[in-house]
Amino acid sequence: MKKKVFKIVAGLFVILFIIDIIASFYFYDLAINRGPKDFLSGNKDLEVSAETMEVLLDGGWRDWVANQEFESLEMTSRDGLLLQGYFLEAKEPTNKLVIAAHGYLGRGSDMGLYGQYYYEELGYHFFTADSRGHGRSEGDYIGFGWPDRLDYLDWINKMIQKLGPDTEIILHGLSMGAGTVLMAAGEELPENVKLVIADSPYTSVHDLFSYQIKRMFKLPPFPFIHTTSIVTNAKAGYSFKEASALEQVKKAEVPILYITGNGDTFVPTEMAHELYENTGSEAEIVTFDGANHGESFVMDEEKYIRVLNDFLEENLD
Repeated sequence: MKKKVFKIVAGLFVILFIIDIIASFYFYDLAINRGPKDFLSGNKDLEVSAETMEVLLDGGWRDWVANQEFESLEMTSRDGLLLQGYFLEAKEPTNKLVIAAHGYLGRGSDMGLYGQYYYEELGYHFFTADSRGHGRSEGDYIGFGWPDRLDYLDWINKMIQKLGPDTEIILHGLSMGAGTVLMAAGEELPENVKLVIADSPYTSVHDLFSYQIKRMFKLPPFPFIHTTSIVTNAKAGYSFKEASALEQVKKAEVPILYITGNGDTFVPTEMAHELYENTGSEAEIVTFDGANHGESFVMDEEKYIRVLNDFLEENLD
């Protein structure tokens, strides 16, 4: 009898193990592997107002991007990927440069939503890039900011070489781009980097996926997130727990401005507050009432610009 029970239990364990392995590769392909992500279509957590959607899809900033003469720059990453960047020189001489990091499934040109203001109103140089696995950059996986942090460190140094040693740099990231610039903030940055702006950030890839697997698939994080992390480490070279903006901001030395919407259900606003509370450098957090994920700028541009300008004035020479 005991042997029979043992065989049944062992058989169930093997079946569950096989299911877990299959699920891990499925979730890797779903979220990490480069390519279209149909699971985001119709996702209620990403729903924004009709007015916001109109601005994002057909706003004048897109015409502005299309009409600018961006200089294309290329860089080979430390692990051999050819990455594509885009630089827009300011109309008048300046030592101010914004380096903007886009979100999941986006591309550098998306950050023109913010770049138009930096360039036209503040007179800054503007640089953005297609992160690995996005746009015209190489890479068959999405890094969620962790390998990208080193790419952006190299872009920073490349831009200092291009513009001169007195260049003052602002890092501005949205969603995955916010994760990227926060992860970069925990590295040894050149003194040229004066501040970081993180709009709709997450604490870590592990925390984000744990939240999403419960919300979207009604599944427990364990064991699926843990084994998917193992697959990701084997195929993409990073694990979900090491990809932690939270641990990186504890080491940060540059001022950080966190922007979040209290209507964000895709990346809960609690993550931005946890980041703020654990930041090792000077930090501020501003919440936009009713704003969903990445919606703050479009929902209340006047407030966003006021907050942005105040932070710039406090932390730039």
